[in-house]
Amino acid sequence: MTGNHKNTSITRRRALAVSGGTVAAGGLAVAGFQSAFADTTDTSTDADATASASSTSSECMTLMSSVTEGPYYLDGALVRKDITEGKAGVPLTLRLTVVDATDGCTPVKGAAVEIWHCDAWGYYSGYTTANPGGSAPAESEEGDSANDNTYLRGYQIANANGVVKFETIFPGWYTPRTCHIHVKVHTGGEKEDGTYEGGKVNYTGQLFFADDIAEEIFTLAPYSKHTGSYTTLANDMVYDGGGASSGLLTLKAVHKKDPSKGYKGSLTLGVDPDAENTGAGSGGGGTPPSGAPTGTPPSDSASPSASASS
Repeated sequence: MTGNHKNTSITRRRALAVSGGTVAAGGLAVAGFQSAFADTTDTSTDADATASASSTSSECMTLMSSVTEGPYYLDGALVRKDITEGKAGVPLTLRLTVVDATDGCTPVKGAAVEIWHCDAWGYYSGYTTANPGGSAPAESEEGDSANDNTYLRGYQIANANGVVKFETIFPGWYTPRTCHIHVKVHTGGEKEDGTYEGGKVNYTGQLFFADDIAEEIFTLAPYSKHTGSYTTLANDMVYDGGGASSGLLTLKAVHKKDPSKGYKGSLTLGVDPDAENTGAGSGGGGTPPSGAPTGTPPSDSASPSASASS
């Protein structure tokens, strides 16, 4: 259903690196955010990332499967770690590591990772009147202070180990899709006016969640106010069953007995920094069920309201 994104002019050195094989990649809102987002292990985890990225070419992972960017993409997302803007939901700390899968899985320092996803009831910023399917309150009924053009969208710039981290919430769902997060990897550009400008897109993909975890989350408030038929991974139009190389996250509960306290999600993104991706990959991604965008892509004037940060 999906195909690997490759550069047809690959060198012999890079071809040898790619042929190596595949490595195993690996309450709510305010109440649970502090514990879920507490990060006291940066030194050890970054050291682990360095060790992993320094592995031999015989252990190098394959290129990620590129898929469509879907119908809800907006240009001009802000560079910031926390993309929640007060949106309610189960906290999710997302750690992504970008490596060059064509060159021994070396970290891609300076890569810009962009993510965007729907809120707990299935609404995307910029499309807050689009019906998510099933039965859900209107997005305006949530009563939060989020900017309707920017919430749950953002960039982070990879450190020397190729690592980025985001603070967000567990996404909800909308018909006909399973629970997911959209992701792009950019290189060659730079941070400017609170966003990321220039360069090229190397990879467009989606991040996925195990069905049992997603379904448990959706029994909790505020997710439980959105009722209807949830699409499982096996029935999703985009996920192809390829596990980590197709975007399946590794998830760890902050508190095993209390899922409302949040999750930590991680994944290694194996990309080709020399390749360029248009965002028009396989897996249609669906179209907005109904409604039209209620806003325009974030502009320079919108940046201060959403407190951009690196």
